[in-house]
Amino acid sequence: MKRYWSDYTSEAFSRLDREQIVAVLPVGATEQHGPHLPLSVDAAIANGIVEATIERLPASSKALFLPTQAIGKSNEHARYPGTLTFSAQTLIAMWCEIGDCVAASGVKKLVLLNSHGGQISTMDIVARELRIRHNLMVFSVNWFGQGMPEGVYGDHEMHHGIHAGDMETSVMLELHPDLVDMSKAQNFRTLTETFASEFKHISLSGAKPGWQIQDINPHGAAGDASAATAEKGRKTIDFAADRLVELLAEIERAPLSWLDNKTAW
Repeated sequence: MKRYWSDYTSEAFSRLDREQIVAVLPVGATEQHGPHLPLSVDAAIANGIVEATIERLPASSKALFLPTQAIGKSNEHARYPGTLTFSAQTLIAMWCEIGDCVAASGVKKLVLLNSHGGQISTMDIVARELRIRHNLMVFSVNWFGQGMPEGVYGDHEMHHGIHAGDMETSVMLELHPDLVDMSKAQNFRTLTETFASEFKHISLSGAKPGWQIQDINPHGAAGDASAATAEKGRKTIDFAADRLVELLAEIERAPLSWLDNKTAW
C-alpha cells in the first residue's frame, strides 16, 4: 500500500476503502532556530519522523500521509529574519479547508501531527471545528508530546530546552548534519529558569505570559544545544516513530460510533 496520499492517481484513490483510512496531516513551521540550526527544523523533523514511521507500519495499517505543511503560525519568532508565518486566522482556515477535502473524499479519521509548539492551540481549534462541520474524527497529536526515550535528556533540559536545544539539535544532527553549525551551538539559558526559581505560578504551563522567543533568550533558542549528538537524535526519532505506530493502530481501532453521541435533551 502506498503511504503518501499524493502518490495515488485519483482513479486508484477512488478504489480505496476510504472509510477505513486514517489520514495524517503533518504540520510544521519555517522559523528561526537560533544561530546554529536552519529555518526548516520543524518541517524537517516532521518529515523525518513520518519516514521512520512508514518504515515501521504493518502492511495492514490504513494510514495515509498528506503533504507536510511547512509554514505555520510562527509570529512569536517574527522579529528574526527568515521566519515565515501565517496568522492564526489564516492557518485555521487553511487546515480546515484541507480537512474539508479529506472529509469530501470519504475519509472519516484525520490526525493532525504537529512539530511546532507555537500552534498547539490552533490545531485544537481546527480539530473541533472539523468535528462540528463534518462529524469527522480528528486527533491532535504533538510528536514531542508522546514522551522521550528514557535517559537521553535530563530533567532540566526536558523542562527548559523548548526550542533549538539539545533535543531538536540532536535530531537535526541525525537527519541533516550538513545544516547544523555546532560551532555556534551553546547552552542557551532561558527565562523559564527564572520563572522556576523566582515565581510560584508564572510559567509556560501555569500563568503563561504572551511571550515572544526573544523574551526567552535573545539568541532565539532555549536549551543546551552544545550537548547534542546524532546518537541522541536517532534514539529520539526511533522512539517517536514507535509511539506513532502504536498511536495510529489505536486510532484505527477507535469506533466511529463515538461520533454518534447524542445530547441528553
